[in-house]
Formats: sequence, structure tokens, C-alpha cells
Amino acid sequence: MAALPVFIIGQAPRHDLVDEIAAAVPGLQVALRGALDGLSRAEVADCAPRDGADTLFTVLPSGEGVTISKLAVTQRLRGLLEAVPGGALLACTGAFKGLPERPSLVQPSAVLNGLAHALLPRGRLGLFVPLAEQAEALRAEREREGLSVAVVALRPHGDDAAREAAMRLMAAEAPDLVLLDCISYTRRDKAAAVAVLSCPVLLSVAVAARAAASLLPEA
Repeated sequence: MAALPVFIIGQAPRHDLVDEIAAAVPGLQVALRGALDGLSRAEVADCAPRDGADTLFTVLPSGEGVTISKLAVTQRLRGLLEAVPGGALLACTGAFKGLPERPSLVQPSAVLNGLAHALLPRGRLGLFVPLAEQAEALRAEREREGLSVAVVALRPHGDDAAREAAMRLMAAEAPDLVLLDCISYTRRDKAAAVAVLSCPVLLSVAVAARAAASLLPEA
């Protein structure tokens, strides 16, 4: 199977992300590139978000979690994606406008929204998001007639206490389906959710990786 180009919104390498993709699609090789590759830590800090709608969360190679501007990331991603015209995976669940539009470019937001709609046309959707300031914008994106959305903030790569507290908050919302709405969430987060919640749980990185792998010529 050919290597899948994977574009992250932060910086490569991201061994944690590669491990999650490998678990979802055993044997898949990935070629990782970051929108902020080549920037110093100070230059990354300069890519600060303007408001909640402009806020993205990523984990740097050091393991540090940072917030960055969606607009800044989009501008840098555009050139990277145009240079790789074939199949690719954008490793972020945010909805991006202004990127190249082609069937072979998998944007997880579209895949996840389509799957969630198919699985839950009506009911209550639970979203885990990295930052509290993202909650209102992401709720508004997904709410529609017949579908309510409960949002709980859970920072990826957090400790067990924070994870368990977030799961209890979500359980109190009684969702019918839950989406871990960030590529940086892991199998550990899903396991914690499954242990507490009585509904299906979607892990974004696994869903996105399987969708992208299915488009490769050898798949």
C-alpha cells in the first residue's frame, strides 16, 4: 500500500498521531507534513487565534498543546496541498474553506458530519472538543432541526482525572451518539468514553484514516 500523505495543522513529527493511524489501518504507511513546519516556537506563538471561531488546538512534537489561528493554518496548508495533487488526509476535524477541492482530499469534518448524520438523523449528539472557547461555534455548526448537541471540553493528552470528569459530564447529557471531535484524541479517550457512556462513540482519527486509506489505489 502506498504511503498516505497526511497534513497536520501543527508541526511534524507527531508519533502519537502516526500510532493512532497505524492502529486504525494496520500496515498503512504515512508521510506526515505540518502546516507550521519550519517555524520557531516564537513564530508559532505569533499564529495566535483572533477569537473562538478562529481557534484550533494542536500538539507540538514536544508534547505541548497550543492554540493557533485557523486562518493562518489555512493559508499555509493551501500551498502544501496544491503541491501534492493526489490523495491525502487533512488531519484536523475543523471545517476549512479555501483549500483545494478534490475527491481524493479527505477533510475529516465532512466525513464525520456525514457519518454522524447517517447514524443519528434525529436525537442528541455529544461532542468532546479540546477547548471551552470552541464549544459554541462547534455546537452551532452541527445543530439542526431534530438534532440537539451537547458539548464538553476535554483537552487531548490530559490526565485520567480530567478525562473521567469530562466523561461524567457527558453521561449526564444522555447523548445518543458521541464524537471525539479532534484528531488528537486517542484510543485511550475512546476507551474512557465507552466505559461510561451507553451509546456508540466515534474516534475522529480512526474514522478519517479509514476513509482516506479506502481511496488509495491498492485499497
